[in-house]
Amino acid sequence: MYKSILRPLLFKKDPEEVHHFTFNMVKGLHGLGFGGIFRSIYKKTDARLERNLFGLTFPNPVGLAAGFDKDAKLYKELANFGFGFVEIGTVTPKPQEGNPKKRLFRLKEDQAIINRMGFNNGGVAEAVERLKKNPKPGEKGHVLIGGNIGKNKVTPNEEAVSDYSICFEALFDYVDYFVVNVSSPNTPNLRALQDKEPLTKLLQTLQDKNSEKPRRKPILLKIAPDLTNEQLLDIIDIVSDTKIDGVIATNTTISREGLQSENKTETGGLSGKPLTQRSTEVIRFLSEKNNGAFPIIGVGGIHSAKDALEKLDAGASLVQLYTGFIYEGPSLIKRINNTLLSRS
Repeated sequence: MYKSILRPLLFKKDPEEVHHFTFNMVKGLHGLGFGGIFRSIYKKTDARLERNLFGLTFPNPVGLAAGFDKDAKLYKELANFGFGFVEIGTVTPKPQEGNPKKRLFRLKEDQAIINRMGFNNGGVAEAVERLKKNPKPGEKGHVLIGGNIGKNKVTPNEEAVSDYSICFEALFDYVDYFVVNVSSPNTPNLRALQDKEPLTKLLQTLQDKNSEKPRRKPILLKIAPDLTNEQLLDIIDIVSDTKIDGVIATNTTISREGLQSENKTETGGLSGKPLTQRSTEVIRFLSEKNNGAFPIIGVGGIHSAKDALEKLDAGASLVQLYTGFIYEGPSLIKRINNTLLSRS
């Protein structure tokens, strides 16, 4: 029904307007009591789907990537569609509008999206207030939450560590794991923080803060698909040196190779089907070169159960959806989980 009826209607409208409309629609349907219906249709509960990583138990290995629920407005409702975990953000210390509109573009022929949103969000304090409503781990109704953190656009790179630290401290009691986002192409010069020296400094600072807590939280690094093999080897060294818990591979790409859609020249990060192969290549490279030293969450171009299995077979322990969720609908989550059960 989603692909045959709902998606064609939604795709007639501006993508960002549709995003807000869909949020309101899902929130409204849950308010009318549809949450249980969605759970019965889409959610798979089976011990064989559980994954234990970073000291956390994921109900299933299919999560929602950051960028969809930036401000933690819909994580409970989205979990009812079958996601095993939801990553909120990217959040920044202060609220910011992001880049000027129009900043989100569909590439229908390529089953892709280009965005140049620019970390638009209401600020970390606003997200915290919503996350306070999430039951504690182990309590009924708890949604496993990842906190994706970044820096404000006006903060120079030399002061970026402060922004990430503010978000880390504010979110610490309300998320299950952290993701350090230095790989978005939509904040000027942000990707320069992926260089070895500044990235090591940033991650080590967060780890030092982590070690001061009564119980530390897992920290992961989200990387770009546009890194060279040499840079990926640097990432492995940095993970080893700072002892963070894992890597998310990958963020959006600035490549436009092979695109067919008229919006292909728009600036921003490209996600969706064109990223499928490259993100899997990065996962496989990291997995083979790190000798199993750290887990990988695979994201990028997952539009089918086959795409998800390829990433898991390449070395990912978990996967995340974003653009595939928009194009395929919530049934994709169930199809992936059912396929995993058929293999177990």
